[in-house]
Amino acid sequence: MTTEPGSAPVSERELTEDDAALPAAAGIAETVGRVYTMAADAAASAHPGDAAEIRAITDAMVRLLIGTPLHSDGQLTIKSLAEEAGLKRNKLTHKHTGLKDLFYALVRMQDARPKAFDGLKRQNEELKTRLSGLRDEHNQLRLDVKQMARVVHVLEVENQQLRQSAGKDGVVRALPVQQRPPAGGRGSRS
Repeated sequence: MTTEPGSAPVSERELTEDDAALPAAAGIAETVGRVYTMAADAAASAHPGDAAEIRAITDAMVRLLIGTPLHSDGQLTIKSLAEEAGLKRNKLTHKHTGLKDLFYALVRMQDARPKAFDGLKRQNEELKTRLSGLRDEHNQLRLDVKQMARVVHVLEVENQQLRQSAGKDGVVRALPVQQRPPAGGRGSRS
């Protein structure tokens, strides 16, 4: 049940615009949580910690369903619910199975994703585009490296051939450079 210190539960105080915007699933979770808490309070002598656990779980449900997690990643999973409630997961999977089933039902009922995930789809698409570009660049660089390796190999072979043709004195002699005719014709005009 989501209450602020010194205030009444949502159902007992006037609804504000923010409260009206709460998803139906969060309202259901709060109502069911209140009922479970009253039942746990009635049976408090048998299981004294149950009421506090139920309050923590239902408060965590409401926070997750409206998209304002405080202690978890905001995903609509039992792991995140337990983390949000500050409990071990086995409290939900073995002890409070009714609350676990309620949470799953409310998640299925909810039409939209929580607010925490509003921008994630756009961000995911941007990251996919960036990843694609980086992969293309990586592949191009890989091809460039292979081409450079071939060029280095050819230069090493030519260098080795020049050393062998240099003779015993080890001096490499330059070949005479041929004169090229000027561009645009075969002969020079005078």
